[in-house]
Formats: sequence, C-alpha cells, structure tokens
Amino acid sequence: MKGKLKIYIGMSAGVGKSYRMLQEAHALLRNGVNVKIGYIETHGRQETQALVDGLPVIPRREVFYKGKMLDELDVQAILLLHPQVAIIDELAHTNIPGSKNEKRWQDVVDILNEGIDVITAINIQHIESINNEVYHITGIEVKERVPDTILQIADEVVNIDLTAEELITRLKEGKIYDNSKVQHALQNFFKPEKILQLRELALKEVAGQVERKVDVEVTRDKSLRPERFLACISSNHTTSQKIIRKTARLASYYNSKWYVLYVQTKRESMDKIPLDKQRHLINNFKNATELGAEVIQVKEDNVAEAIMQIAIEKKVTTVTIGKPHMNLFQIILQTSVFKQLLRTLSLNDIDLIILS
Repeated sequence: MKGKLKIYIGMSAGVGKSYRMLQEAHALLRNGVNVKIGYIETHGRQETQALVDGLPVIPRREVFYKGKMLDELDVQAILLLHPQVAIIDELAHTNIPGSKNEKRWQDVVDILNEGIDVITAINIQHIESINNEVYHITGIEVKERVPDTILQIADEVVNIDLTAEELITRLKEGKIYDNSKVQHALQNFFKPEKILQLRELALKEVAGQVERKVDVEVTRDKSLRPERFLACISSNHTTSQKIIRKTARLASYYNSKWYVLYVQTKRESMDKIPLDKQRHLINNFKNATELGAEVIQVKEDNVAEAIMQIAIEKKVTTVTIGKPHMNLFQIILQTSVFKQLLRTLSLNDIDLIILS
C-alpha cells in the first residue's frame, strides 16, 4: 500500500511552509504518530529552527563533492527506520551527481512506494507547467522544477498564504533572508506586483487541485467520455515546449491521460535534422514523460493523416497544436487533407485547440 502525500505550496520563500510542516509534525507526535524529520531547511530562521527542537531527526547523508562536504536526504535511512510519516522539505531540490535519483521528488516517490506517508513543500515557481508564466512575472528562469504529475498523485495540496504586505514585512524584519540580502530582494523578486501575481498563481493552482479532486472523487458522471489530450509537436524547440506545458496544464486540470505526438517527415529524418534540434527533441520527449504524457513518434509525410489516425486510435477528445507560424501547422496547411482533418475531428467529437 502506497503512502499518502501532502504538499504545502507557497507563492515564494518565507511564507511559512517549513514552519507549518514542523507544527504539523509536533501535532502528530503528540497524537502518538511515528513521525520523523527526513529533511528540513530552516534557512537560519530562528522561529523555524526553534520548532525542530523536540522532534526526531534522521541524520542527513554526507557527500564529498567538488571539494566540499555536502549533506543530502538519506533515503535509505528513512526506508530502514520506516516511520509512519516523513517530513521532507525542498521537494524541487536537485540531488548531488551520483545519487540514486536526480531529483528529490523522485526520492519522495520511492519513499511513498514503501508505504510511508510524506509531508513536503514547494514554491509555486518550481511547478514545471507554470515555469513560463513565472518567468514572465519575475524575469527569473527557475532551473529546479517538479513535474505536475507529483501534484496529481498528492492526496492533499495546501496553500500557505500571506498578503504581499505581510510577506514584505517579514522580509524587512529579517525573517526570510539576512539583512545583507533584504534590499536586493525588495528591488527584484519581492516587489508587491510580482508577489500578487505569484500569489494568484498559487491560489489558482490549489483551487484547481481541489476542484479536480471533487470532480474525480465526488461528482464525475461515469457516463461521460473521459478527456484525453493529444499535443502535436515539431522539431521547433521553443514552441514545442510551450505546447507540452500548456497541454500538461489542461490534462492536469482534468486529471486525464494525454499524449505527445511527433510526426517525423522525410525532411526531418535523423540524417537531415541538425544535432541541436535532435537534442531538443529528446529533451522535449523527456520533459513530456516527466509531466505524465505518453510520447508517440510516427514516421509519416502526411502530418494531418497521422494526427487523425492517432487521435482516433487513442480515443482523444482534444488535439492541441501551435500557432500558425509553427512548422507543423504550415505543413498541414500545405496539404489537401487539412479540411479532411477538421472534418474527421468534428465527426469524432474531437476539439482542436490552437495554443498561443
């Protein structure tokens, strides 16, 4: 039996996710639950550090890397001790090279598979499919990301919310970063307008998770055809990334199965396509898989025909493609079967979404 997963989400650092997890750990301990701290990051915050006292902490795994002694989550120790609940902070963390898993969220999945409940935390900017939106808000590209599938398997997702004013007050009081970093933070990430937009993203994300959970577990009409999405990509890296992320958001909202289709025409055969495009394609396939998609590759010169065939075969309800400037769309327009594609989609009650 798999363990249960609870995720605390916040709009930024300093809203109190780690603090709330530690409070919950104390409550569980008082109620006789075998809870252990697998990994907590206090960032030197006194009020958070004070809550660690009195809680059973599993020592971290020490690793010597590039001349430094670093510590990591000790997954094996957690599995051996097998607590009922493990508190594991910093879900988006990238593990030191040489670790069993590349990412901490993969460690969490391993722990859940052993029947241990996990309580963890993440900032909204670390969710894969929201990455582009966060970049437009903050101008910062977040490298450490967690696939949306982790949120989908969560039993509970809780938003830790503060107003922009409260968060900025905490920052000025030195409760988020030390004083030397406060002014820089105020002039960059912690501007009120940015915080408000990130707050909106966090609230929407958690609301969507709750709505989907109600839809799936309580109100879904069993007679309705389940939603299935087909994202059609090309070797255009940037556009394909956007299509994958936006379709992942749709699939996540509907808690549905989805596919990524790449149709390889003769002019995109491996001996003709540049190496950098090949690498981007492979990265997009990997990204799509991490986001929960099944990747389908087809060799076919008639792109529209391939889309129709896969859409019908996989019982797809919605096909997503890029804007008209996208190579894939241009290929479709150049063929005589574009009308046939629309007709086939219509006859099979399949929607077509052109993503910006």
